[in-house]
Amino acid sequence: MNNKLPKDWYSRGYLPHYDPGSATQFITCRLFDSLPQKILEKFRAELETKNVGNIDREVMILIEKFLDSGYGECFLKERRIAEIVRNSLQKFDGERYKLISWVIMPNHIHLLFKPLNGWELSKILQSFKSFTAQEANKLLNRSGKFWMREYFDRRIRDYEHFEKTLRYIENNPVKAGFCEKPSDWEFGSAFVGTPSS
Repeated sequence: MNNKLPKDWYSRGYLPHYDPGSATQFITCRLFDSLPQKILEKFRAELETKNVGNIDREVMILIEKFLDSGYGECFLKERRIAEIVRNSLQKFDGERYKLISWVIMPNHIHLLFKPLNGWELSKILQSFKSFTAQEANKLLNRSGKFWMREYFDRRIRDYEHFEKTLRYIENNPVKAGFCEKPSDWEFGSAFVGTPSS
């Protein structure tokens, strides 16, 4: 499959990923148990029977709604786990990437960032996911998978797409019913206040 992908595209066997170097990217990483394969297959089958034009786009919309419903163990709702993720994201801001916007939800995270200094998107996410999984599993006294192997990535096309994505990320906890406004959600870039410990 890798041989057939256009320049700057790659795959680790499941989803194709686009890594054009320093382009701004919208990323979603989800926990390993946040979206069972049978649910994904059900979404696709239902949309195929409805003759929907852009099935991939509609599947992504359904996935986002499903993620916000809080399926799975939702390890990220635990403060100490969310703190590990937040601190890890912020650690390399300005060095490996420019972190523009982010939010930590109970079973997934959204990021808007731009790789810096020649860092590849895949290497940034592999390092982040590996470290946070190891640290979270230690605190949770468990072993095994933490993050889903794959992640969703989308290159930001233009300013309108950038603004829409930024609003989407910051409003995710509001849309999910966790807070009244983005600035209330402690585990997001829109938070206004002092994080509690």
